[in-house]
Amino acid sequence: MAADKQNEAKVSPVDENKENLPDGGLGLEILQIIKESQQQHGLRHGDYQRYRGYCSRRLRRLRKTLGFKMGNRHKYIGKKVTVEILSDNRYLLLVLMEAERAWSYAMQLKQEANTEPRKRFHLLARLRKAAKHSEKLEKLCESPRVDAKTKLEAQAYTAYLSGMVEFELQEWKRAMEAFNKCKTIYEKLASAFTEELAVLYRQRVDEISPNIRYCAYNIGDQNAINDLMQMRLTGGGGGMMAEKLEALITQARTKQAATMSEVEWRGRTVPVKIDKARVFLLGLADNEAAIAQAANEETKEHLYETLLAECRDTIQAVREELKSEAKQRERSSDTDSGKVSNLQFLHSYLTYIKLCTLVKRNESMAQTLHAKLKETQSDENKRGPRPQDLIRLYDIILQSLAELSTLQGLEDDHTFQKEVSLKMLVYKAYRCFFIAQSYVLVKKWSEALVLYERVLKYAKEVQSKAKSLNNRLKDLPDIQELIAEVNAEKYSLQAAAILDTDETAEVPSQQLVKDNMPLCDRLEAFRLDPSLVGKQPNLVQFPPDFQPIPCKPLFFDLALNHVTFPPLDEKVEQKGKGGLTGYIKGIFGFGS
Repeated sequence: MAADKQNEAKVSPVDENKENLPDGGLGLEILQIIKESQQQHGLRHGDYQRYRGYCSRRLRRLRKTLGFKMGNRHKYIGKKVTVEILSDNRYLLLVLMEAERAWSYAMQLKQEANTEPRKRFHLLARLRKAAKHSEKLEKLCESPRVDAKTKLEAQAYTAYLSGMVEFELQEWKRAMEAFNKCKTIYEKLASAFTEELAVLYRQRVDEISPNIRYCAYNIGDQNAINDLMQMRLTGGGGGMMAEKLEALITQARTKQAATMSEVEWRGRTVPVKIDKARVFLLGLADNEAAIAQAANEETKEHLYETLLAECRDTIQAVREELKSEAKQRERSSDTDSGKVSNLQFLHSYLTYIKLCTLVKRNESMAQTLHAKLKETQSDENKRGPRPQDLIRLYDIILQSLAELSTLQGLEDDHTFQKEVSLKMLVYKAYRCFFIAQSYVLVKKWSEALVLYERVLKYAKEVQSKAKSLNNRLKDLPDIQELIAEVNAEKYSLQAAAILDTDETAEVPSQQLVKDNMPLCDRLEAFRLDPSLVGKQPNLVQFPPDFQPIPCKPLFFDLALNHVTFPPLDEKVEQKGKGGLTGYIKGIFGFGS
């Protein structure tokens, strides 16, 4: 929030100072101001509350700068911006910020209305308030003091907010008219000004187009659904429009799902009684076509995630039905458990779709990473893809294929099991290839060469088995291309290994260290020791060897045995002759 306040002064091309255009009229870059303000203050992350706070703070600054305060702290005195006081473009900016504040509050309430439906009434009130402020701005711009460009932008802004109000009220015809008016104005502005401004106007047109087609569809134009589907592929119509588009597609599929009653897979026809499964299976072909026509990798990844989420929800619905079916079997004591039921086979089919989609998504990601891996890295500081990243993706693919082979109802389908094993061989070959690439990076030539040979072995097995399966390699990576790449890598590896050996051979053999003598023991002789620049240099021997040292001397008193002490017999006898009298004298001190 502190960073917002510091940057607010440089948000828009219109500063808090007066701006005069070349023709002498007042001008305001309405679309540029709101776009830059929204991007810098929360809308890049969908934080409408933060943007509303910014609008309030800027309104307060504008009123203070213009001396256009609404009374004081004790009393409110309302003021209106009129044409008579329109001497500064900041008065127009004041009304624009009021409209933006109301609009941002409406969008914030729209996010909260998903969990609290009562807030929708407040949302509509704030949208109407924003449209009212925009109409006020348009009337002010009708003054001769305002230039023509600002007048057109004010009309387009008013049409946009009016269209949003009608869109929320589901008044499709009026909303479409307002959006079309807004689109027409911005298209004319884009053709009349510089390329920099034209890009901004075209972006606004692209934002409005999904809303126009959605309104056309609701009015009754059935051709508009195709345009909406195409916009979904290109990633158009984000936010609120994206949610409405997904709901529209689901609604259209639900209507068509009533005619779908069964599905055929692996030679078996299975009735589909669950509505959620019908809707999913009906839209499966459209989803796969949309993924194939995706404009970029980001859109393709989003479509894959959407398809997988729908598939998981459908599998969960079928699983709930399976639990109910199992309970009914227990009650009826049905012992016919050898044959897979239709519901269980449908569950296996949906699981097959999910796992195959996972394989295709990871394969698409692997192809993208492989292409980046071949490119030369321009920025050394930036971390690029590594072979380990692709190894992980192929591990996930092999895990998904292993789950495919365990699906219920397909254990005895030998053709299916052979197809799965063939796919596993292909992806094992690719995984082995990238493991070899990772060994090449650390200059482990022999290990890499062995792994390249393993790749060729897998490739030959794939080619031999594909003939018996009628060449079922249409959806798999090109194994012939892998063989050619492995052969090229083998030659490069052999050349690199020879060059690496020659660099070592240039050093005279007498200068190489052939023993484990540490550096401290051979300081007088020059020898090349590669370990000195490694992680464990051989500098000193640790722990050191024990060495003999002189001990502290021990002294023994041998003269004591040859010393003659003086006799003490006289003193001993005197003590003995004293008797009782001497004892008493000794007590009282007379004998001392």
